[in-house]
Amino acid sequence: MKAKVQVFLKPGVLDVQGKAVEAALHGLGWADVSGVRVGRTIEFDLTQTDAAKAEGEVKAMCDKLLANTVIESYRVEIA
Repeated sequence: MKAKVQVFLKPGVLDVQGKAVEAALHGLGWADVSGVRVGRTIEFDLTQTDAAKAEGEVKAMCDKLLANTVIESYRVEIA
């Protein structure tokens, strides 16, 4: 099975990288861009064949390693 995890900062957490990207876009002439937030995507394969078990395992991975759950949220997709 394929797993895709999208990690992003929780609302209200300052996204310094997002602000830098927004400023760069403005500097390149796209002044109508606002609220830029930067996250990351992590993709990997699993040998698990049960989708529900795979999702549970990936969520445990996120809670323990892949996301800082104090300031980040995540979304898991299993295919």
